[in-house]
Amino acid sequence: MEAKEMERIVRVAESWMTPAYDEETRAAVRRMLDAEDKTELVDSFYRTLEFGTGGLRGIMGPGTNRMNQYIVAQATQGFATYLLKVQKQGGFSTLKGDRISVVVGHDCRNNGRLFAETVADVFAANGIRVYLFESLRPTPEVSFAIRHLGCQGGVNVTASHNPKEYNGYKAYWEDGSQVLQPHDQGIIDEVNKVRMEDVKRNGDKSLIEIIGGEMDYDYMMAVKSVMIDQDVILRQKDLNIVYTPMHGAGRHIVPMCLRSWGFQNIHVVPEQMVIDGNFPTVVSPNPENAEAMTMGMNLGTKLGADLVIASDPDADRIAIVCRNDKGEWVIINGNQTCMMYCYYIINNMKQLGKMRDDMYLVKTIVTSELIRRIADRQGVTLTDEYTGFKWIANRIRMWEGERKYIGGGEESFGFLPYDAVRDKCSPSSICLICEIAAYAKDHGMTLYDYLLHIYAEYGFQREATVNIVRPGKTGADEIRQMMADYRQNPPQEIAGEKVVCIKDYQSLIRRDWKDGRWEESRMEMALDATSNVLQYFTDGGLKVSVRPSGTEPKIKYYFEIPAGDPSCRTFTGADYERCTAEAEARVPAIKASLGI
Repeated sequence: MEAKEMERIVRVAESWMTPAYDEETRAAVRRMLDAEDKTELVDSFYRTLEFGTGGLRGIMGPGTNRMNQYIVAQATQGFATYLLKVQKQGGFSTLKGDRISVVVGHDCRNNGRLFAETVADVFAANGIRVYLFESLRPTPEVSFAIRHLGCQGGVNVTASHNPKEYNGYKAYWEDGSQVLQPHDQGIIDEVNKVRMEDVKRNGDKSLIEIIGGEMDYDYMMAVKSVMIDQDVILRQKDLNIVYTPMHGAGRHIVPMCLRSWGFQNIHVVPEQMVIDGNFPTVVSPNPENAEAMTMGMNLGTKLGADLVIASDPDADRIAIVCRNDKGEWVIINGNQTCMMYCYYIINNMKQLGKMRDDMYLVKTIVTSELIRRIADRQGVTLTDEYTGFKWIANRIRMWEGERKYIGGGEESFGFLPYDAVRDKCSPSSICLICEIAAYAKDHGMTLYDYLLHIYAEYGFQREATVNIVRPGKTGADEIRQMMADYRQNPPQEIAGEKVVCIKDYQSLIRRDWKDGRWEESRMEMALDATSNVLQYFTDGGLKVSVRPSGTEPKIKYYFEIPAGDPSCRTFTGADYERCTAEAEARVPAIKASLGI
């Protein structure tokens, strides 16, 4: 590293040695300054942790490039300044009176309460009313509370399912969704202007109101409104359910919601009911990982459970494990989960006469096209949105008062079955998957059998994700070049199948191969927003999506690979295994076609 850059880093670190910072922080910074190896000092101070479109996320510790109460305070000052600016411009539709208000929550992570109280203090010092949850709560309940209380924004302190070293800060707008354009950039601009001496602290404590039990009840009642068929739940109220909150925010609310729906045979993993930001029972608190589900599956085996369900630390994502036809535990992937929800919602609402022409579903552009097939055949509107639930929330906002939202999800284990919340919601999704399992059992099926039934009706495909990691500046440059190469020289064939459709969400241009030539058309996306995503569709039914990650140094590939005979109207567990193997065997050829 150049001497000038090291001098700059040292100056920044030394500015943290003033009484404005607590004694523990000053001692940690002094230790870094005095250390012979300056690696930790450089990593902690070489930049300021970036406030992105979703907020903050980073490793906890002292320094400008770390999550700590001072960086949280700076971010909140910028957010508060922007909220007050929008108020002056008359930009809030929910504001009643002359004082804006926000909701603040946190999950189980270390320093979560400290950071949440810091957020509340800075907002109050700026004259903003704060509704602060008394203790950890799910992310979707924070979203619900913003809408329920008529607030203009909110913050949830969480790093979702990241490792224990991380914490984060999610910023929400008045509709309960994570901020979108133009407000996302407006907040970023204000945060970037804030110096530590600009932060207002020690505000009027009377502006901070603690909320808890009453909001839990109202939220639980909203979750109960998702229920489609109460009779089937009453008949199968003894469905054997094992649940784990992964030491996090679902620990009370999820069992409470399940009981309110009528389920009576609920078991929890006791070791993982303990609130602990160190997540001592798992390598990583990510329910997408099979390892994280081990304790739940072990308890499920002991108790003869029908299914095992988990939520991640902030209780927005879910994971579902059920028994296959051999009695073995299998994890249902995110695409399958979303597909089952959409299939059940459409079919059972129709059976009960609850379906209306104005109802619609949503999926993200990288989520299974089988859901599109289901919706189209059933005559139900389905929209495709960009990755991230803020885009699903945006669709709900756009069509509010015109059409009725009944469900939406993404491949990364998130679903939202109602519009009282504007982020993915594990309590409602868990209750609904248990209703689906109850329906299956009422018809002599397991949840796995129900999945096979959908494949028998609509055909089988296997989804696969490949991540290519390229760290550092050179890695970022390489990823940019890879995307440029795909645009300049798109693949003509993938795994021996001709590419017949290309979608470029950066230019919003779609190209279709028709009558021996390419025909171009413009795609319509919400807010005319663009995204650095490419998609290829082949004449054999393959779908490949490519996009750089917005938060990690990687480029992500999503494969959808059909297999088996789509005209076959039976589909067994043996068919599932055979078709899965057939699809997975094609992955190397797909990767080779893409040069990875």
